[in-house]
Amino acid sequence: MRYWTNELWRLGYLAGGFGLVGGLLGLLGWGLALGLALYLFVHLKHLKSLYTWLITNPHEEPPPGDGVWGDLLDRLYRYQKGQRQAQERLRSILNRIQESSEAMRDGLVMLDNHGDMEWWNSAAEQLIGLKASHDRGQHVTNYLRDPVFIDYFNRLAYREPLTLQSPLSDNLTLQISITLFGDNERLVMVRDVTRLYRLEEMRRDFVANVSHELRTPLTVLAGYLETYSDYADDLPPRWQRGLGQMQSQTDRMQHLVEDLLTLSRLETDELSGEGRRIDMAQLLTRIREDAEGLSKERHVITVAVEPGLALMGEEQELRSAISNLVFNAVRYTPEDCHITLRCQSTSEGVMVEVEDDGDGIDPVHLPRLTERFYRIDKGRSTATGGTGLGLAIVKHVLIRHQGRLEIDSLPGEGARFRCHFPAERRCATTAAWLSGAGQAAVGSGSATSGRHPPRPRE
Repeated sequence: MRYWTNELWRLGYLAGGFGLVGGLLGLLGWGLALGLALYLFVHLKHLKSLYTWLITNPHEEPPPGDGVWGDLLDRLYRYQKGQRQAQERLRSILNRIQESSEAMRDGLVMLDNHGDMEWWNSAAEQLIGLKASHDRGQHVTNYLRDPVFIDYFNRLAYREPLTLQSPLSDNLTLQISITLFGDNERLVMVRDVTRLYRLEEMRRDFVANVSHELRTPLTVLAGYLETYSDYADDLPPRWQRGLGQMQSQTDRMQHLVEDLLTLSRLETDELSGEGRRIDMAQLLTRIREDAEGLSKERHVITVAVEPGLALMGEEQELRSAISNLVFNAVRYTPEDCHITLRCQSTSEGVMVEVEDDGDGIDPVHLPRLTERFYRIDKGRSTATGGTGLGLAIVKHVLIRHQGRLEIDSLPGEGARFRCHFPAERRCATTAAWLSGAGQAAVGSGSATSGRHPPRPRE
């Protein structure tokens, strides 16, 4: 403000001085005009100096100036100097980021909002074969042409990483994770998981082979124990107790082997096609009947299905997954509790929900419930004959059907297990099919006559 005030005084002095001289000579107007012209000339001269400085050498010292022009030139120079320093800091940060990215063993690829590759580190060149000379600006699917990756990339659902073979070698297994940022831009991380993949294959093969080899001796043991049980009345009481315990543990081992083989098959076999059309009302009604046989009228079990709703998938696998959830609810909720099976359309596709009003689950256990052999209460699970593989089977069945499991529970507030299936798994409703569909709500009834329900899994 001081310079601006001085500039106004300077204008006043020039206009007043030249006006006074012009007035003495009888040319007041010409005197004022001459004073303003001189003031304008001085400003145009400073403006030319400013323009020349900005065009030719803005990084050098600004031209000399006085008054408000001198202050303006100094401010511009300080601003430019601050901007250059900020740019240098940003450039230094970017260089450090690039250097640290180059030191990573994981490949990084930055994509613009169209999916074109803008930058990548040397690890990405080694893992997927990118070349800076001619690949920059190419779409990422031009290099990773696997249909599985293209579908994963276009779905924009990157909750889970994708595992696939490297385009350079079938012996190289990559895990690809995509993160959205900015204006629909993406950061692709590529990780070499060949060693982990081979270890996982070895583990699956080991479990499958051991489980398969155990079936024969267990079958022999079960056969002899069944034969001996026919003569249990002739044995001493102590031997009878031992025989019963052997039968119980042999059955438990057989159930464990069956679950391990089922889980191994789900992990290794590919789902052939989309499967067949499954009437969800009929499927859930059959599952309810089996659950009532297990419950023996100790629980109230109901089914609520949206009329005409059907899914494409493997019926036996889906029945096994949903049965596991329902049987767990029967086994681990107190008597007289309500268990509800729901199936309805959602914005995502189809949701199958198993809800109970039992004791609930502490949220600390929820992230690990689908792990193999994980048990909240080991003693209680052993007493009920659980193998600890039921929810792991549920998880893998859903993965094979492009679904996901959501668990919501609090102590004392019951538990809700929701199976979400994508919209492409939902079958279109037709009037002919609706005429044979189940009712929207199927109430609970008595246990079915004598049919042995499928063995519940934990």
